[in-house]
Amino acid sequence: MSEDGHEIHEVTIGESPASLSGIIAVARRGVPVRISAHPAFRERMEGSRRLLYAAVEADVPVYGVTTGYGKSCGNRLNKTTVLNGGGNLMRFHGCGTGEPLGIEETRAAMLCRLLCLARGYSGVSLPLLEHLAAFLNLGITPVVPSEGSVGASGDLTPLSYVLAALTGEREVYYRGERMPAREALRKAKRKPYTFELKEPLAMVNGTSVMTGIAAVVLDRASHLLDAATGASALCVHALQGKAHHYHPAIGQAKPFPGQIEVAARMRTLLTARASGADLEAEGPETLQDPYSLRCVPQIMGVLHDALTWIRPWVEIEANSANDNPLFAAESDRPLMGGNFYGGHIAFAMDALKSALASVADMADRQVALLVNPNVNRGLPADLVRVTGEARLHHHGFKAMSITASALTAEALKATMPAASFSRSTESHNQDKVSMGTIAARDAARVCTLVERVVAIHLLAAAQACEIRGRVDDRPSLASLVGEIRRQAAPTVEDRPMDADIETLARRIATTGFSEED
Repeated sequence: MSEDGHEIHEVTIGESPASLSGIIAVARRGVPVRISAHPAFRERMEGSRRLLYAAVEADVPVYGVTTGYGKSCGNRLNKTTVLNGGGNLMRFHGCGTGEPLGIEETRAAMLCRLLCLARGYSGVSLPLLEHLAAFLNLGITPVVPSEGSVGASGDLTPLSYVLAALTGEREVYYRGERMPAREALRKAKRKPYTFELKEPLAMVNGTSVMTGIAAVVLDRASHLLDAATGASALCVHALQGKAHHYHPAIGQAKPFPGQIEVAARMRTLLTARASGADLEAEGPETLQDPYSLRCVPQIMGVLHDALTWIRPWVEIEANSANDNPLFAAESDRPLMGGNFYGGHIAFAMDALKSALASVADMADRQVALLVNPNVNRGLPADLVRVTGEARLHHHGFKAMSITASALTAEALKATMPAASFSRSTESHNQDKVSMGTIAARDAARVCTLVERVVAIHLLAAAQACEIRGRVDDRPSLASLVGEIRRQAAPTVEDRPMDADIETLARRIATTGFSEED
């Protein structure tokens, strides 16, 4: 869906910036990509290409075209070597390690590279854009190792795997199989691409992998926010908590937009058919709920507001010319700068993973409240539903609470800022780097851990609400419990619940549990 709620059926490259929703539509749903036929766009593309060729013809040094790469930029190449070069770039960067990126993240990265080149600063040809778009539209996805980028000079090593696949080298995913790229091209009836001047460098010298990962993480994080809000409201009901903790005046007194929005969602979910007063505990010690319940708007409002400022940062990066060198009509010489530096993505992802891990910590503490008979206001220990003597042999959510704590600890441990670990490399040419790709990968890992914590959170909260009863008095909560039960059955006698965790975690990652879903 787009920001205005309309379904996205196609993303056109070259006419206007792509939104995060458009990137996700292509990456996740396979929405087709079209290269604009607008004359102004095509002239802009051809104009930068003319500037490139003119510089080469005039013997003006052009980094990475008439020179070596990186610290080797002092080497000069003759015109014959220049016109025949480029293939070696993808070969010596073929040193990525680790598990491959997910298909969604790789497709998002490919689209981000396409958006970069389409800005008309890179000196590349329209056939390159068409070929990259064809890979997306045909579902040919390069196998890209996840490790090996320091985030400046961009994502050189991971993007080299996309570069190689366009020529029919290395491996791709196609029609549900992993196969040699040349075989996939044959099956798709496509010829390997032959690169023109500078095009190999333009394919790899930028921030597209970190940005693609960031885009997918942002989408998942928005669903997590909804799911954790729903789980928290279920916990308030199950623990007979106070709805007035989310009164609008509290937000007006401290007007962070995220705090106000989360509180409003909590009020909606907790709306009762009657007054709701008899749904709340009345003992003197229950005057205020513990922080993990009372401060839900203040905790998750941080994630809400972080998403608000991170989203435009990711969209700007995705739609930027993060290449080097650039060719612009405003300059009579190639512009050699540092747009490949992923500092904004690094900072955004380091912040996002901290906000996500804080939500996991809150969810874990709420689960701990639910299972502990000393603080759960009359619920059975570990939410065991078996009654009588048989209950002594059952342990309900005891191990689930342990798993939630383990996942939360791992998420919190991963919040160390990746940007703080810049390492000088490549003979001190890349002496200050962003680590943006590591930050994005960290954020993706933290997001996965938090999705699993919140899945346990939802399962425990639904179980607790069913034990407490009267969830039907709150229609929105009853609807949420019903949706959870369509994904996972209640737990009466002890049984494995690992499959339930993964089922709900996948649901959170893709659509969430908001009332609109």
